[in-house]
Amino acid sequence: MIALRRTSFDTPCRVEVELSDEYCRANVVLADDYEIGPGDRVRVHGAPISVGFGERRVVERIATVERASTMERLWTKFAGHFEMTELYEVSFSDRTTV
Repeated sequence: MIALRRTSFDTPCRVEVELSDEYCRANVVLADDYEIGPGDRVRVHGAPISVGFGERRVVERIATVERASTMERLWTKFAGHFEMTELYEVSFSDRTTV
């Protein structure tokens, strides 16, 4: 079936936030292992989570998942190829700056 418009649903999620000398990360894990595809959006509800240096917090929240329409998904995949070329414009040289 071809989706012509966005659909959305709410699901429980786990938010993991860590700030240390090894990590500066935030990760959202959706319940039931929902797979997120190109163009999909996930909005986590609740107050902002703050952690001090050297801390890690895990919080249970509710997230709204918006599934992209078929056209949005195709466009996101297409546009992503052009965004990827920015990564190729990096060069490494043996020159040293004084």
